[in-house]
Amino acid sequence: MKRSRENEAPTSNKRQTSLLSMFKPVEKTTSTASKTTDTPTAESNDNALDEHVDSSTKQRNPKDLFKNVDQETLDLLDLEINTMNYEWLKVLAPELTKPYFLKLKRYLKAEVAAKKTIFPPLNQIYSWSNFTPPSKVKVVILGQDPYHNFNQAHGLCFSVIKGVKVPPSLVNMYKALKIENPDFKIPTHGYLEEWAKQGVLLLNTSLSVEAHKAGSHANQGWEQFTDAIIKYLNEKKANIVFMLWGSHAQKKGARINKSKHHVLTSVHPSPLSAHRGFFECGHFTKANVYLKENGNEEINWNCLV
Repeated sequence: MKRSRENEAPTSNKRQTSLLSMFKPVEKTTSTASKTTDTPTAESNDNALDEHVDSSTKQRNPKDLFKNVDQETLDLLDLEINTMNYEWLKVLAPELTKPYFLKLKRYLKAEVAAKKTIFPPLNQIYSWSNFTPPSKVKVVILGQDPYHNFNQAHGLCFSVIKGVKVPPSLVNMYKALKIENPDFKIPTHGYLEEWAKQGVLLLNTSLSVEAHKAGSHANQGWEQFTDAIIKYLNEKKANIVFMLWGSHAQKKGARINKSKHHVLTSVHPSPLSAHRGFFECGHFTKANVYLKENGNEEINWNCLV
């Protein structure tokens, strides 16, 4: 993941302390052949985040947003303070100190202490925030659970690190784009950073998962947290396109104000359901039409190759 934007919180591993020090990215041995490629890996994703932290953000002290909390709370929020985009951190600071979120952080701390492998690597959980700060959000695509195998999840829903096989749902998203626009060039990778940098918030309902156990971190508090993110965008922003694919996403976005935003619904792009109308939904084109009509720059979906 990389990011180029104005208000980013520091993401360098050197700045990560206490709780964050427990959340080290999972390393997996790769073949010599894979090391010779120039495609991003989990490690290069971390470096890309570091490269785009601007000087104004470096001069801020995110801890200033939590002056009235005790040391235990500061320790529990170490990951957020050190890796979340500053603009999002400022918006979400009141949410982060609520009992449910601190309970979630204690749960994650216990999981790490028990030597559980968690995806995405903990310092990438909030990568969506750094790619797409609130002032840049034009489109929201909702996913459900991070990928739970090695070297897949990196904090953006539907997206995987380059060099990893493109997941079936994303394959179908590419197919839909090709149907909408015959000039769309289907990438050989599933890394959606370039969409995110343009203002496409790729947000999962749950932001972490135990390795090889789909849904294992569901109902621990992430859902309430991501509800708060959607609520903020719904109430404080206008003219955002929300793409709600499948019943889960549609339920999640049921309270979005359709007089302020454009809500697009369809079946999920999963191979189990995509044939029931996803390929024909035209959401990517409809999103750009709406953005243009409301004076916003369109998303260049054809930017991944």
